[in-house]
Amino acid sequence: MREAVVKRKTAETDISLYINLDGNGDSETDTGVGFLNHMLTLLARHSGFDLKVSCHGDTDVDDHHSVEDIGIALGKAFCEALGEKKGVRRYGSALIPMDEALIETAVDLSGRSHLNLALDIPSQKIGNFDAELVKEFFLAFVKNAEISLHIIQRFGENSHHIVEGAFKSVARALRVAVETDPRFADKIPSTKGML
Repeated sequence: MREAVVKRKTAETDISLYINLDGNGDSETDTGVGFLNHMLTLLARHSGFDLKVSCHGDTDVDDHHSVEDIGIALGKAFCEALGEKKGVRRYGSALIPMDEALIETAVDLSGRSHLNLALDIPSQKIGNFDAELVKEFFLAFVKNAEISLHIIQRFGENSHHIVEGAFKSVARALRVAVETDPRFADKIPSTKGML
């Protein structure tokens, strides 16, 4: 099984995270940030990854450190679980409607980090959650997962729907990218011989 455990402890956060890329979409999320719990739960369900996240952070300051550090831990765990990337499809994409919102995601498990986040989130807050932290989460995840990720909003007016559509489309794109292709089970999907 492709799985990993990451523990990360700083003066601001104490995180334990488990991921299984060949799971059933089960999750346990206790991040201290309600909206992020919701997003990680649906990320697990729609990707098919099993995910357990526990974070004790300085949310009395704000949610920034917890959200960013969970993105870091998730990216590290994802990268570790992928291993050499033999047999993976490498590329994945998804176009996901969430009511009036329509979000498109494309991913490349390239070994190189790049984020193109083209979301127009109209409100500064989604409940108690700072909308600007969506970018911080995905940036931290991408840098540590060593992937290229493009998230593009085609339509959308409701901030919750836009962000939820983004997490769901990322999940579906990752699900495709990490799938093993039986025709190339022993091969790295690159002419370089490595990713």
